[in-house]
Amino acid sequence: MRSVRMRILVTLIALAVVGIGGWQLLPSQDNKDKTIRVGTTDAVTSLDPAGAYDAGSWALFSNVFQSLLTFEPGGVEPVPDAAKSCSFQGSGLKTYRCTLREGITFPSGRTMTAEDVKYSFDRVKKIDSDVGPSSLFSTLGSVSADNETTVTFHLSSPDATFPQKVATGAGSIVDKDRYPATSLRTDSGADGSGPYQLTSYVKDSKAVLTPNTSYQGDLSDTGRPVELRYYGDSEKLDAAWRAKQIDVASRTLPPDVLSGLNPSDPKKRVTESDSSETHNLYLNTRAGSPLHDVRVRRAMAWLVNREKLAATVYQGTVDPLYSLIPTGIPGHTTSFFDTYPTQNVAKARELLTQAGVTLPVRFTFGYGKGRGAGAEEAAALKEQLEAGGLFKVDVQGYEWTEFQKRWVTGKMDAWAVGWVADYPDPDTFGSPLVGTGSTMNTGYSNKAVDNLILNSQQFADRSRAGNDFREIQATVASDVPLIPLWQRKEYVVSTEDVGGGQYLDDGTGVFRLWRLNWI
Repeated sequence: MRSVRMRILVTLIALAVVGIGGWQLLPSQDNKDKTIRVGTTDAVTSLDPAGAYDAGSWALFSNVFQSLLTFEPGGVEPVPDAAKSCSFQGSGLKTYRCTLREGITFPSGRTMTAEDVKYSFDRVKKIDSDVGPSSLFSTLGSVSADNETTVTFHLSSPDATFPQKVATGAGSIVDKDRYPATSLRTDSGADGSGPYQLTSYVKDSKAVLTPNTSYQGDLSDTGRPVELRYYGDSEKLDAAWRAKQIDVASRTLPPDVLSGLNPSDPKKRVTESDSSETHNLYLNTRAGSPLHDVRVRRAMAWLVNREKLAATVYQGTVDPLYSLIPTGIPGHTTSFFDTYPTQNVAKARELLTQAGVTLPVRFTFGYGKGRGAGAEEAAALKEQLEAGGLFKVDVQGYEWTEFQKRWVTGKMDAWAVGWVADYPDPDTFGSPLVGTGSTMNTGYSNKAVDNLILNSQQFADRSRAGNDFREIQATVASDVPLIPLWQRKEYVVSTEDVGGGQYLDDGTGVFRLWRLNWI
């Protein structure tokens, strides 16, 4: 889920690169072995790639593991990493073959083979973790290791986006000798062939990464030693930044801190970039839920005021979002604005009257503690949804892992969570969010939407999928399995002597710690 990865055509705005000569932008050789400390509020669900589908886990995966393919900074099309080459075979977009690079080794010293690749993809599907990435491989029928270096993916239906899915954290290649075939690895180790090795990990505290001197792949430089430090909420991250306990702060400082950043401050570097991370209110559509009736969900859509939410809770550091697919992504529309243009209590009341429900409609609303302004946002949405006495909202915050478990088991009526897109294509907002059996587990199922998603995947020329995504968004605005809230702007803050912060989150889903350097 990537709940909480993508930007396409990212616009990077360097706000504070002041008074620094060109020669100083080069990496300092004096500090090359000095550790760079990076702080974040993202949590790691699992160190096992088969057991996590969230931004915090995938940020670690993109540094510790290799996939066959990866994305270059700002790139749209994946390029080879662990693979020497990959391509579709024949016509029909149903057979995809990759040839491995030579000389890739795991920390044990064992050479990676096609069997490791097959094993890695097979176990993601076999384990099928509730909070894992198996849904990304819904079109993957089987995998064959043809010889030591050649692996072939046999798809159940044409899928032009499959190479992009291979390039995500879901495609992380693990050492088959170190990971069980049908269950998750549960210790604090990770055996990958990425640019870094995980030398130490303490859950919810820190991950210590050292450059992998044996790395073979797309990169020419595996970077500086890095220590990722995890903080329980934005305020703790800000306190660590102010106390100079970290050199880089990423995802996510408090809104009032972000809105007050001074681009002329010579003591820090600030990068602001457009982002395709979205934040939605997901609704439990199952029978038995107070939100099962579509008229109840439509009434909720009439009560949400995104502009006020963005301006007050987030102080202008996010943009209001009116559709499933965010601004800047091909196929984006404003379907929710077209259908529910302004907050309207009268229209909401009319729909609830038609539904014959008892007022106020009572439902539970959950959010993840420590995830940005979650509590403040929940309070603001509660106030908006309770306008006119139509709804009564029971708000509850949960620790991140518990929050995930509650939504995947259908124990909440509504929940607000971010979606960091997996790869630079509108498809990443389709099946995982609104397809039958979606990662967000709303219980929503619409055959027309499922067929549109499948149809969109058959076009190698992705511009031809635009009509399918426009229809999907119109249907979602009518069925309301979710209510789009806002689209993030991305901020990375670093000390004046650390460069490369703009590469940590450039819209491709790859958290490039190796691009950080002392200057």
